[in-house]
Amino acid sequence: MAMRTQTSDFKLENVYDNRLSVVSRASRPRVSKASRLRCEGQRPSTRADRMSATRFHTRSQGPSFTLPFLLALAATVLWSCSVSQAALRGGCSRIDITPPLGTTLIGSKGQPSDTVRDDLYAKAMVLSDGRTTVALLSIDLLYTALEEITEPVRAILKEKLDIPPQNIMICATHTHSGPEVFTRSKLPPKSRVPVSDLAQAYLQVLIRKMADSVIVAHQGMQEVKIGAAVGQVPEVLYNRRPLAKDGRVKTTFSLPPEVVATRRIEPAADGEAKIAFTLLSDGTPLEFGGVDPRVYVLRMEDSEGRIVGSLVDFGCHPVSIYPHFSTAVSADYPAFVTRVVEQAEGGVSLFLLGLAGNTVPIQRGAGPCAQIGKAVGGQAVRQLQFVATSDDVALNARSRQVAFPLKQAPADKAETATLESITTEIQVLRLGDIYLLGLPGEVLVEVGREIRRKAGIENLIIATVTNDTIGYVCHGRAYDEGGYEAEAGASLAQGAGEIMVREALALLGEIK
Repeated sequence: MAMRTQTSDFKLENVYDNRLSVVSRASRPRVSKASRLRCEGQRPSTRADRMSATRFHTRSQGPSFTLPFLLALAATVLWSCSVSQAALRGGCSRIDITPPLGTTLIGSKGQPSDTVRDDLYAKAMVLSDGRTTVALLSIDLLYTALEEITEPVRAILKEKLDIPPQNIMICATHTHSGPEVFTRSKLPPKSRVPVSDLAQAYLQVLIRKMADSVIVAHQGMQEVKIGAAVGQVPEVLYNRRPLAKDGRVKTTFSLPPEVVATRRIEPAADGEAKIAFTLLSDGTPLEFGGVDPRVYVLRMEDSEGRIVGSLVDFGCHPVSIYPHFSTAVSADYPAFVTRVVEQAEGGVSLFLLGLAGNTVPIQRGAGPCAQIGKAVGGQAVRQLQFVATSDDVALNARSRQVAFPLKQAPADKAETATLESITTEIQVLRLGDIYLLGLPGEVLVEVGREIRRKAGIENLIIATVTNDTIGYVCHGRAYDEGGYEAEAGASLAQGAGEIMVREALALLGEIK
């Protein structure tokens, strides 16, 4: 893909340019003629209408009804009509959140951005069943932060739309080619501050745009049906934690082409896959562990069957162009995934990151980035063709605060490490028989596998890097095996993965 360059002096109004695309067609709920006449207080004119309508009238000989009683009765009838006829409504939108050139990127080692490979977006999906409204946001950032981003966005939406905070889920796509908004800190929290004045200004605009994306989607809601399906793409990823003979792990971030050529894909239990390679120097097979190759999709369609929006969930680190284009703004392979879906099906497509804590692309570069996007996007398009949709969907949402233990601070940072644990949030949105579980941090495949196995929910979509950033969330054995995820990459202490499994299952149990 050809890069394009931008030149601009940063001003708040230049960033907040209101570039947006909305997919919405507002429509009135469809009701039967008899029901409409009954709710409007008119008498049906035909025999069929009279048979289907509920009639009541007063006689001069009967008891007299006071005006307040009649008004109260009428209000009750109208309320029951509106509740019984409430239809599932939904809308989607997207707003451009591409940072201005000169912004420091998260993977650029302090260098300013100088090109844009693809725009970054805040994409929103809103659903309402007449009683409950839920909102889902997908943002092209490395992560979101609970206090600095998630809570301010929720506060705006509570004020503007009266959506409860626990009903709003914010998921980062985890691109490593997006803006570096905060200083990095492995020892949380309270130490996240914008890296520059430019980042501070961008942060304020970002929060407003994220809220606006939900507001626009909400304004464009119409009658919809939804449904979910799942496919697989095991060819594009591998588990980067190979286990040596001594039982230790040395995280392998990339593989040479000659080793990639020896790949073997072996089906595993519960829909997972095992990817194996051979070390050519001595022919020794390398055991890299399991991956979750599943591509989960959600389809939102209008009354004519046309797509209003879609959701694609896949678990592989978005590092296919990182660090090859370190000064280029990019949403990485998720941009290709959603582009493929939107071009084929229309509507707005949201990408959510699945269980990707220890999975990465099998190859990197511009070509592999496009290949991954086309493969995952193509599988999503395939599954979207066969989704059984319904408008008989009740919505619900739950969230809970969870404390995770922190690793003991290194000696040189002991004075600043005053916390023994960090409190964050896990969340679930229930869309009928579809459960969307939002987990903070970079969750390893093994942790998600345990949640799926014990939850026993067929349509369970797990989104990670959701609402907050807490680093890697590892299963207990990972700390004994070593590797980047449990050592340099982790703030949480051993036992964090087991806490996440327990709390996620408890939350799912509350909402079943």
